Amino acid sequence: MSLAKKALEQGEGILRLTPTWVPRSFCVPGRRIKLHPDDYYCLGGERGGIDERWFSSTTPAQNGPLTSKNEGLSHIALEEGGKTELFLLKDAIDELGGEIVGGRLWDKYKSWPMYSKFFDNMGPLPHHIHPSDEFGKLTGQNGKPEAYYYPPQLNNHGGDFPYTFFGIAPGTTKEQIKECLMNFNKGDNKITNYSQAFRLQPGTGWDVPPGMLHAPGSLCTYEPQKASDIFAMYQSLVNEAIIPDELLWNATPKDRVGDYDLLVEMIDWELNVNPNLLETRYMEPIPVGNEEEMHAAGYHDSWICYRSHDYSAKELTIYPGQTVSIKDSAAYGMIMMQGYGKMNDWDIETPALIRFGQLTHDEYFVSEKAAQAGVKITNLSKTDPIVMLKHFGPDNPDLKVWE
Repeated sequence: MSLAKKALEQGEGILRLTPTWVPRSFCVPGRRIKLHPDDYYCLGGERGGIDERWFSSTTPAQNGPLTSKNEGLSHIALEEGGKTELFLLKDAIDELGGEIVGGRLWDKYKSWPMYSKFFDNMGPLPHHIHPSDEFGKLTGQNGKPEAYYYPPQLNNHGGDFPYTFFGIAPGTTKEQIKECLMNFNKGDNKITNYSQAFRLQPGTGWDVPPGMLHAPGSLCTYEPQKASDIFAMYQSLVNEAIIPDELLWNATPKDRVGDYDLLVEMIDWELNVNPNLLETRYMEPIPVGNEEEMHAAGYHDSWICYRSHDYSAKELTIYPGQTVSIKDSAAYGMIMMQGYGKMNDWDIETPALIRFGQLTHDEYFVSEKAAQAGVKITNLSKTDPIVMLKHFGPDNPDLKVWE
């Protein structure tokens, strides 16, 4: 029997995943993702600090020529005979397909077509864009929509700039944006002069379709997204740091580097100049059902990302001392935010501090079959709720997408 089959059988349809840490050379870690203080630069200064942890990922990180093997890819942990075997979630899904992700997704995508992450930066990111599928295919990549949720458990401080620029201010012309891009190597190209910033609030989130300019603020962010790592930085100076020229052209084919018109084309103009971004892109949690009934049963379940067909996410809370059975129609990955207990036969716990390379019991992948059968969760604490975040693939049957 293969390792993947053994793991799926042993976990009764639930796979235990290992922490997946990703550095970014252009970022400064916010130090809120529970990595040990000595380990944020453990890959070396040249790689930059670790400011991301990826979940349920079959998507490799695009981190340039120094990218390590399997960077960004989630691993399954299988304990057998006193030994722990580690192997890629991607390999298990390639082998078992619909047994893990469900027939609906496997038949259409032949993959797990999303992942999620914690993004944890001390300062803001540059105003940047994730191209659509149309422009992503120019470099052989998928486009990337993404969503944000700011978990209260990871935001005891807001970092240096807890505000995010979204879109382009109405009245701005394409020529003005093109001029900013052409000034990229002249210091500050001042592109955020033509945007608007929103103050970020823990316990809320935003939806960011492809083609939308955005400069994420410095809250620690949970980010469900399409399975892609495509991006292009359109702001040349952020937090007094110069952004390298190659990041402006990061999503551009080599033979079109220097084509500023292409960079402007990648912007979904109508999406960006929409004056109602708060109405159309902002997200507050929405209960999945009747709140009184959920509370009487010992839990609270909310949609936290619900404006995209490409992914969705929930925040599930189990009250102290309670046992519940939760059914979902689709496979999902999950990460523990608070508390400890049992999930079927698995231990679940929320570590306070993690060493690089250390295994945990805070991240799992639940197969479609196990999700549909119902996952039994017991909160073993008398005082602390269990809180977990759950990320789902495209077209979740349980969700009516808000558009």
